[in-house]
Amino acid sequence: MSGRTGRTGRSGGSGKSGRSGMRGTGKGREDAALDDYALVRVPEHARCSWLSVAVQRFGQVSSFQQFLVGAVLGFGMSFTDAVIAITVGSVMLEVVTILLGIAGVREGVSVSVLARWSGFGRKGSALVGLLIALSLAGWFGVQNGVFARGMHDLAGGTPEWAWALIGGAVITVITVFGFTMMAWTAYLTVPAFLFLAGYSIIDTLAGHSLADLMAAPPPGPPLSLAEGTTLVSGAFILGAIMTPDMTRFNRRPADVVKQTLISVTLGEYLIGLTAVLLAQAARSVDIVGIITSSSGLLGTLVLATAILKINDWNLYSSSLGLVNSVDVLFGRRISRRGVTWVIGAAGTALSAVGIVDNFTDFLETIGVLAPPVAGIIIAEYYVVRQFRPGLDRARAAGTMPPPTADWMPLSLVCWAFGSAVGKYLDAGIPAINSVLAALLLYIAAGKALMARKARMARRAPGADVLPPAETDLTRSGG
Repeated sequence: MSGRTGRTGRSGGSGKSGRSGMRGTGKGREDAALDDYALVRVPEHARCSWLSVAVQRFGQVSSFQQFLVGAVLGFGMSFTDAVIAITVGSVMLEVVTILLGIAGVREGVSVSVLARWSGFGRKGSALVGLLIALSLAGWFGVQNGVFARGMHDLAGGTPEWAWALIGGAVITVITVFGFTMMAWTAYLTVPAFLFLAGYSIIDTLAGHSLADLMAAPPPGPPLSLAEGTTLVSGAFILGAIMTPDMTRFNRRPADVVKQTLISVTLGEYLIGLTAVLLAQAARSVDIVGIITSSSGLLGTLVLATAILKINDWNLYSSSLGLVNSVDVLFGRRISRRGVTWVIGAAGTALSAVGIVDNFTDFLETIGVLAPPVAGIIIAEYYVVRQFRPGLDRARAAGTMPPPTADWMPLSLVCWAFGSAVGKYLDAGIPAINSVLAALLLYIAAGKALMARKARMARRAPGADVLPPAETDLTRSGG
């Protein structure tokens, strides 16, 4: 199913193409299932146990990136300060992750599709999808390059470009087959990674006093508490935003809370603090060198699987974002599998020739645009709620909600404001500042606009016969 499978004047409408996958023809249900329900609700029969989702969430958090963050903290901070930085950063991220995750399990759609009815409108959601697709496709290529470099250093003779092709091909194939295959990958790689962490602690910390390490000053240039907390929160903000892509396969909101508390807490503390201790014991920030020297071939291979484990979700969410954008901008339903092949091939090729190394600064720059998205979706879905009546009725009926307006100017203003605050405000944590700025402005302006709309509706001729649902801003998307 690589081409167009349906078209309406506006995607997400109430016609057949807007069905949730629980209704319609058998062919339509089969196509939606093969595409992991990229543009429709995940039906109840396709929902999974919380453990199968939790192990993938833990696979994201217990990644090579967390080892890198922990090593930087351990090299520049005392153990106590590193614990505080991880705690503050993790708690803030858990709140964002849980709120977005619950919205995902309730509505059963990806974050870019959810954005249509969470403040952004149809074409605004296309911008969200493009941002996610570009950011995560870029990081897919960057991390595939890291994998290739590490395997080349281990194997010697095989060139980096060959390892890049191998790694990119493996991850692309896994991601093409979707959520179920990715879950089985997590079942294998997460325990292996935990085994490596335990082995590294025992081997590297043997002969060191834990009490002395915890009391020792940092071996490298000092990091402030604000810098450490920023490092923790900034490393996972994209992972928090893409949470609905994963939790739409959960069965109930309680599952989201459980898996988030367990996976984020254990991932940040277990992996992060392990790396802190390793960096302090080895007096080095080179976590790859520490792991390789302590556990040799096994350590390098499992470290590689950790990079691969987070990279399948980079590719998966990137494909979902692009599918939504093409659907909105061009009215074409394209296959998630086909998009995954294209993005995977492009990212793999770029990493093989080394071009993606030059994209890191660009990816970090556009990263300032991501946090306000979380703030706007949370503010609209939980507080302003102008689209919630339509969402609730459609969810009860098992369909997609009616289409919204193309653009929501308020969300664009809040998006720009949140990005500016995150980039230019020196105090606090940039990612959190950005989320809060967009959230608070959207709540204040959204509530004021709804109150004004309600007053105008009451004064209009015949307002007394309008149904209550038609007196708020849901009418703007009708």
